[in-house]
Amino acid sequence: MPLRVLIVDDNASFLDAARVLLERQGLSVVGVASTTSEALHQAGELRPDVVLVDIMLGRECGFDAAQQLVDQGRGPAILISTHAECDLADLIAESPATGFLAKSDLSAAEIRRILDGRSR
Repeated sequence: MPLRVLIVDDNASFLDAARVLLERQGLSVVGVASTTSEALHQAGELRPDVVLVDIMLGRECGFDAAQQLVDQGRGPAILISTHAECDLADLIAESPATGFLAKSDLSAAEIRRILDGRSR
């Protein structure tokens, strides 16, 4: 069974590109969302194996979205961003997210590495 992924991002172009990329690499993108409420609803219905959550989620905070997903048992969540991990290290460390992935490094292999708990 391919890994089932829900992507949460307010950028429609990124959602489309990420879906194509990850599906070409063998993952199943079961849904996309652009808000926390959409993410919670879809995660509850679709039961993905992992939720990718953009840190800068429009007017919302991706850290809060990840917290809610994990608190409601709808994670694990991996934070994603165009920003470098070192710029957000303290906030990432305080988050219940399983890990962080720069959007430029997005790949099925990196998602699996994070879920398996392996460091780079």
